[in-house]
Amino acid sequence: MTLMNTPRISYAHLVTTVNPKHVASLVRFFGHGAKSKREDGYGIEIEHLPVRNGTDDAVNYYEPNGIETLLNRLRPYYDADEEYWENGRLVGLGRKGIGISLEPGGQFECSVGVLHRPEELLTEYGAFRRQINPILDELGFRLINYGYQPKTSYADVPVNPKSRYDAMTEYLGRVGKFGPCMMRCSASTQVSIDYQNERDAIEKMRLGTAIGPILAWFFRNTPYFEGRTNPYPLLRQLMWDALDPQRTGITPGLYDPRFSWEDYAVDVLSTPLMFADLTHTPEADGLPDSQKHRVAFRDNAGEIYPDRELNAYEINHVLSTHFNDVRLKNFIELRHWDSLPIDRAERLTEIVGSLFYDDANRQRLESYFEGINEFDVIETKTDLQAHGAHSTPYGQPLAFWQEFLGLEGLLADEPGDPRHPHVFQA
Repeated sequence: MTLMNTPRISYAHLVTTVNPKHVASLVRFFGHGAKSKREDGYGIEIEHLPVRNGTDDAVNYYEPNGIETLLNRLRPYYDADEEYWENGRLVGLGRKGIGISLEPGGQFECSVGVLHRPEELLTEYGAFRRQINPILDELGFRLINYGYQPKTSYADVPVNPKSRYDAMTEYLGRVGKFGPCMMRCSASTQVSIDYQNERDAIEKMRLGTAIGPILAWFFRNTPYFEGRTNPYPLLRQLMWDALDPQRTGITPGLYDPRFSWEDYAVDVLSTPLMFADLTHTPEADGLPDSQKHRVAFRDNAGEIYPDRELNAYEINHVLSTHFNDVRLKNFIELRHWDSLPIDRAERLTEIVGSLFYDDANRQRLESYFEGINEFDVIETKTDLQAHGAHSTPYGQPLAFWQEFLGLEGLLADEPGDPRHPHVFQA
C-alpha cells in the first residue's frame, strides 16, 4: 500500500474550551474499563425493526398492539428493579445477561453480554426469542433484521416517549443529512470488545476503524431505503458519515502515534452535546423537565455541566453523543454493521474475535496496516461507496480481503438478490 505521512492534529487550541476536571473524569473512566486480567469478552447489540404481519408497515410505540404493549407483555420475564420508565411509560427491561431498550423509532434493541465465546450468543438470544415470539404472534407483528425499514418512510414513524428524542429530532433535523432517517428507520448490529490498557485500546480502535468498512461490505443487509430498492452500496455508512461530521466518522488524530485517551476526551468534550441531559445532575434539581432535556446546538459539556468531576451518568451521556465508527466507552464499541439475523451476527462475532483476540492474527493485521492514517480510511470508505463490488480497499480487490480477514463463505451478492438467504428474514 502507498500510505500518506501521518499528520499531527494538535488539540492545544481546544484546551481552553473544555474543563480539565471533565477531561480527568473521562480519562479515569477509560482507565476503570481496562481489564487487568485478559478476559476477551463480547457485548452484542442487535436492533430489530418491528413490522406488521401482512403489510410490512412499521409498528410504532403508541399504536394498539404496538411496541408499548409488547414491552408490558414481556415484563414477567425480566427483573422488576431493571424496568425503565420515562414520562410514565415503559421504555426498557433488563435481567442478568440481557437488556431490552428502544431506539427513537421504536427499533427494538436486544443487548447480550458479557459473553466469552461467540457461540454463547445463540443460547442467550435463543432464550430471548422463545419468550418474545409467541407474544409477537398474538400481537400480529414481527421483528426483522434489516438495516432500514422495508416499506415505511421515516416521516410516518413517530419517536418513542423518551424526552431526549424530542431534542435529538430538533437537532438532527437541522444538522447534516439523514438524521431523521437514521433515528426512525435504521437498525444495526454492534459488537463491543475489551481492552487491557490505554495502548491496547487505541491499537484496537485503529484496527477496527481500518477494517470496519470492509467488514461492513461483507455483512451488508439493507435491501430497501424509503420503500424502494436501496441504491447505496453501504447505506448505514453513508447515513452516519453525512449525519453530523463533528461527531461521526473517524476519530480525529486517531492514527497519530501520540494519540491518547486525553485526546479522545478533549475531542468529545469540545463538541456540542447535541442535547443536554441534566436528569442526574444534582445542581439541576428544581429545573423544569423541558430544561433538563434540551437541544444543544452550540453548548459543549463545559458549558452545560458544573465545574466539578462528572458523575457516571453524565460521562455516559457525553460519550453517547459521539457516534464515531469505533467508539470508546469503558469498552470498545464497533458500530459499522447493519442489523443481522442471529446466524450472521454470531458469525460476525466469531470474526471479530479472530481479528482482535487472536494474538498472532492481530499482529499480522497490525503489521499490514502499519503507517496507515485517517485519509487512507476515508479513501477506502469512498471507494466502497462509489464502486461497490468493484472497489479496491487499500489497493486490494475484495477477494483479497475475503481471504485475508477470514471471511470465506460469506456471500458477495447484493442483499436484495433473491438468492440471499436473509431476504424477508423474521
